[in-house]
Amino acid sequence: MLKKFAGFALILFFISFAGLSNAEEQSSTGYEAVSPPQPTTNPAKVEVIEFFWYGCPHCYSFEPSLSKWLKTKPANVEFIRIPAVFSEEWGKHAKAYFTAEALGVIDAVHGDLFDGIQQAKQAGKHELETEDQLAKFFVAHGVKEADFREAYNSFMVDSKMRQAPALAAKYGITGVPAIIVNGKYRTNGTLAGSQEKMIDVINTLIKKESGGQ
Repeated sequence: MLKKFAGFALILFFISFAGLSNAEEQSSTGYEAVSPPQPTTNPAKVEVIEFFWYGCPHCYSFEPSLSKWLKTKPANVEFIRIPAVFSEEWGKHAKAYFTAEALGVIDAVHGDLFDGIQQAKQAGKHELETEDQLAKFFVAHGVKEADFREAYNSFMVDSKMRQAPALAAKYGITGVPAIIVNGKYRTNGTLAGSQEKMIDVINTLIKKESGGQ
């Protein structure tokens, strides 16, 4: 009986040790697995998704590094932004993003949305949250007010708003900024060690998914 118990204990020890070693190895790589892996929109590309929030100071500080990376990203990479929705306030900013996406003006307004929302928060104000506030913003960026209001209240934007909370859960996102590579791997500033190192991790995973290692 004692021999059986000792053997069982030894098995448990090796299982625990293996699990610990795996966790340590995973942590040292700067990323973790998405479980279960999620399908990508284009199997011919390596998909990179950023989960963010316009009101997040960490996302704001990461944006310059990400923007620089986007200018030199490999040709086989498809980049997608997804605004995370963890509260009503996050939802207001997510709707601004989805509206810009529906209007096809993301590239023109993304940086200014970030600047405007962050500057307002630092001043203790709430800006670019209501339909009227956003209407003025979009009009100032060359969008007709009628077109903005139509997109803002459209079925497409409403559908994306309804889907947004579940997306973060599907990818195991609990904070932002967070990056998902090819539906398989998740990284963030904590896992990578810093926001600067996140870019290195992203590049490593792209190479891995491209068959480079």
